[in-house]
Amino acid sequence: MPNSLLVVHVHVHVKPEWVDAFREATLANARESVKEPGIARFDVVQDTEDPTRFVLVEAYKNPQAPAAHKETAHYLKWRDTVTEMMVEPRTSRKYVNCFPEDAGW
Repeated sequence: MPNSLLVVHVHVHVKPEWVDAFREATLANARESVKEPGIARFDVVQDTEDPTRFVLVEAYKNPQAPAAHKETAHYLKWRDTVTEMMVEPRTSRKYVNCFPEDAGW
């Protein structure tokens, strides 16, 4: 079977005064997100040259998982908490996994 994970990169630009609060809220969301049955990974990375920029790397096991994730209490809390912290609305790009094999995630 070909690899089928849906990998989403969410790019977020945070206001400088909100970096610590954004990071805290996002890590809380990530810790709960990895417990969801449809999520293979949920990584949070911060730019080393510009700490106001983050990328969330979300790997979903099936096409229904992103919608299910967006209905969870932890996601809704995160969304409502961080909206005012952003310089601009977050953006995302969707990818299909190529390597490693899905089981390696």
